[in-house]
Amino acid sequence: MGQPIGPCRAGLPLDAALDYGLAAMTGAIECITRRSCGRASLGLLSLLGCLLVSPSASAQHVRGKLEGYRLLQNPVWLDARDPKRHGYSFREPVPTVRAEFRRMYPHIPKEICVVALAATPQKPPATAVLVRVGGGRTTPVTMVVAPGTKLTFQNTDPFKHRLYAVGLKTFTASDTLQGATREWTVPEAGAFEIRDESAPSLRMWVVAEPTVAAIAYPSLKGEFAVPLEAPGDYRIQAFFSGKRVGPEVPVTVAAADFDIKTPLRLVSEKQAAKAAKDDAEGGEGSKAPAADASADAAKQEGAEQKAAPDASAEPPADKKPEPAPEQK
Repeated sequence: MGQPIGPCRAGLPLDAALDYGLAAMTGAIECITRRSCGRASLGLLSLLGCLLVSPSASAQHVRGKLEGYRLLQNPVWLDARDPKRHGYSFREPVPTVRAEFRRMYPHIPKEICVVALAATPQKPPATAVLVRVGGGRTTPVTMVVAPGTKLTFQNTDPFKHRLYAVGLKTFTASDTLQGATREWTVPEAGAFEIRDESAPSLRMWVVAEPTVAAIAYPSLKGEFAVPLEAPGDYRIQAFFSGKRVGPEVPVTVAAADFDIKTPLRLVSEKQAAKAAKDDAEGGEGSKAPAADASADAAKQEGAEQKAAPDASAEPPADKKPEPAPEQK
């Protein structure tokens, strides 16, 4: 169980956007551990001011845009749909709201992590990376780091949290009081799910990739810019809920920024519709990948069309139609 820490004094440029990249979050750790405490009301503002300072302004950037992210479904929502969990809701869709906005979709600035993967293994950062726990969620929700990276979880809620890693004995449930921190070092390559005994719907995914060179989080419009300190060959990949989503795009970065011309399509409309149908039916198809399920559906539809008789076709010559019955 960690000890409460005091906020550091920092300005808050309100016209800037938050940066949840490794450089910004490690800088935030250095800021909050100075313990130069001010008034309690300045705590959140000071932390946000620390996050806004990004030392990667002079690096080259790989810029691009994500599409199809509105069709991604958070596992927390999928679990809530299970009737056995008794997750009842009295909300009803409003007819005046367009269907695209009635569908729940993830908050991508902290749920989708865009990663630049290098050709060789990378070293973990020298300082810890900050993860904020508050409001029923973590910030960020999906994080991709190198094995050996130290994470610092800070509780920003007015009550305690009991975080733990699923199936991992080195990170078991323990009290983290209001304003306190707790550290954990990612042990090895793989995907780790973090949960909370005090808030069952709180779920976070930490993916340990040995070749991760840099990460970035997209804007609400899906635009991203991954900062890279050294030129070279990289692979750009998006992660959501601890898994890879969308294509892997190879890029070669020189002395200037690199723009990916084609948007990264994370999931198609057909795949999402088929996956939702399979989930609702609860059959074997719900366990298959959406792309494979869509292909099987297309084959089945073609077979049905081929087997269906043509009403307009003439009967064979050797078989005459039966006469109509006489009417009395």
